[in-house]
Amino acid sequence: MSDKLPRVNAQKLIKAIEKLGFTCIRQSGSHRIYKNSEGIRIVIPVHSKDDIHPKIIKSIIDDCKLTVDKFKELLIII
Repeated sequence: MSDKLPRVNAQKLIKAIEKLGFTCIRQSGSHRIYKNSEGIRIVIPVHSKDDIHPKIIKSIIDDCKLTVDKFKELLIII
């Protein structure tokens, strides 16, 4: 697989990280804050059905300690 990041909207990204064990702890405006049992915190901008910028997706993948390929597998499972 290639390392090119997929274009996803916030809803697909939320479903993917929830499969990793993240839960929404609060929301501040249009940003939802998620946390897992290890204490890793992720902020996801939820702006209607717009795609999330690839730099933000890359940051979230890095914070979750995932590879791009693993992230793509999560999206396929959804």
